Amino acid sequence: GVRVMAAHNLQIVAPWSRGKLIAALTGAAVMVLALVVGLVLAVHSALTGPLPDAAAATAVVLPLDREERRDVLAAEPMLQVSRSDSQGGTPAAVPGPVLEVPASTMIGAGKVASGFPHTPEGAIGQLAAIEVTVLSEMNVARVVEVWDAWAADGAGPVEQWRLMGHVRSFLAAMKMGDVLEQGARVTVTPVAAQTKASDGPDWTIACVLVDVRAVYRSEARMAYGYCERMVWDGQRWLIGPGTPPALAPSTWPGTDLAVEAGWRTWTRAAR
Repeated sequence: GVRVMAAHNLQIVAPWSRGKLIAALTGAAVMVLALVVGLVLAVHSALTGPLPDAAAATAVVLPLDREERRDVLAAEPMLQVSRSDSQGGTPAAVPGPVLEVPASTMIGAGKVASGFPHTPEGAIGQLAAIEVTVLSEMNVARVVEVWDAWAADGAGPVEQWRLMGHVRSFLAAMKMGDVLEQGARVTVTPVAAQTKASDGPDWTIACVLVDVRAVYRSEARMAYGYCERMVWDGQRWLIGPGTPPALAPSTWPGTDLAVEAGWRTWTRAAR
C-alpha cells in the first residue's frame, strides 16, 4: 500500500492518504477484536479450567458419597473442539433437537433476571441470565456484585470465577480500565443449552452456548460454551460450590458438531 521511488541510493516513501490510514486502522481493529474475543474466551478458559481426566473419573471405587459422585459428574470431559469451531461452521442438513427454556418472571438480586422454576431447564435459564449480564456489561465491579448475589456459600472467591477472568482479560487486552469504554459494546445471546448431569432435584450441571458479538470500531463474533454447578436453595437457583465443571465445547450453533457436542437449540417455552 506504499509507493517507493528510487533516486540514486535514496528511497522516498510516499505518505499514506487519510483514506488508506483509516482502512489500515480499521483492518487492524477487526483483526485485534477478533483475536481478543476468540482468545480471551477460549484460551482463558483452557488455562484456568480444570483438566478433564476420564481415567481418574473411571478409577473411582463405588459406592460414592454425594459429594464424590457430584465431583465425578462435574469432571466428566465433554467433546473436545478447536478454537476455529467456535467461529463458524456449515449448518446441519437436519436440524438438531431443541430445548425449551422458561422465561424469567422478575428482576432479582444484582439486577439479574430471575424467577426461574425448580427444574433443570430453570437452572439453565438462571445461568444464562447471569452469564448474559456479566459478559455484556464487562464491568469488574458488576461482576463482584453479581457473584455476591448469585454464588452459594462455599462457591469460592470471585477472583477464581471463570467469568471474572474473562472480563478482566477482555478489558486488559482492549487496553481499557475496569469497565467497558464508551463506544464499545458486547452483546450476548443464548443460542443452545444442555443439562450435563443432575443429581436429585436440587443439583444440576447446566450448560449454555451463547453467541458473543463485540463491537469496537468493528465487529467480531464467536460462540462460547459455559457450564456451572447449580444448586436450588429453596427459592432460586445459585452457582454451587465445588470444582467448576470440565470445559464445555464452544461450537458454532446449528452445526452437526454442535449436535454431536450435545447442544440443543434454545427455544423459549410457552408461558
